[in-house]
Amino acid sequence: MITETCLLNDRPFFLRRWGDATLPPLLLLHGFPEYGGAWEDLAPRLAHRFHCVAPDQRGYGQSWSPRGVDSYRAAHMVADMAALIDHLGGQAIVFGHDWGAAVAYGLAIRHPGKVSRLIVANGVHPAPFQRELARGGAQSEASQYIDLLRAPGSQDRLAANGFAGLIKLFSAHMDLSWLTPARQAKYVSAWSEGGGRLGTMIDWYRASPLRVAAPGVPITDLPDMPPDRLRVACPHLLIWGRKDTALLPQSTEGLEAYAPDLTRVELADADHWVCHQRPEQVAGAVLDWT
Repeated sequence: MITETCLLNDRPFFLRRWGDATLPPLLLLHGFPEYGGAWEDLAPRLAHRFHCVAPDQRGYGQSWSPRGVDSYRAAHMVADMAALIDHLGGQAIVFGHDWGAAVAYGLAIRHPGKVSRLIVANGVHPAPFQRELARGGAQSEASQYIDLLRAPGSQDRLAANGFAGLIKLFSAHMDLSWLTPARQAKYVSAWSEGGGRLGTMIDWYRASPLRVAAPGVPITDLPDMPPDRLRVACPHLLIWGRKDTALLPQSTEGLEAYAPDLTRVELADADHWVCHQRPEQVAGAVLDWT
């Protein structure tokens, strides 16, 4: 692995790279509360076929972290990564997990010429996800933590006592055996970068227009989300750890209406952290599909 800082739209972003730069680029987009180092299990298993590039996204780790919720609107994150694809040659395979999947979907929808293939691991397209968040059912109940994160001062509560609250949230009802003490120290270092990144990380949630229903109280005034405006035209691979308790399988139901060239791969013994828990299987799915 090599690291570098590059300018994207005149702002500094920290990158990790694996594989020869002459290989096809594979852009790896982390989610919350991770950082670009989250791909260290998976990227080496793909580096013989791809030039793997994992940025710390805006507000995370060693990358640009402006203040203010408006700086974390989806359009800004998509513009950052569109600029990175241009930096890599103008087109890439894009692989996103969790919030990184939201950016990956945004790239595929808004910049189809820049995304040759889309890979998502336990991440959701905004339309089926918003549908389930609004129903007041199981996904709404599982996502109540979103409103807790959006609350004023949540970053201070989660950062207290060595990020004990964040680690508890990170591991709730899921297998975190991969988070060894040495790796946890790396995460704490990333969260602490620049005097503390947790506030800007959480601002992704605060800036999002997603609406979360209270359990049993559906939201009925959602705007239309027509497939022709939110379509993923390129081939799309969805890798899903079935034991995920944060993102439930029903939040991918109907995805084919938005991504007609969709391949699904399910891993029955993995959860939300599938890329850490089953990197060999995830890498095998990617290599077989590409």
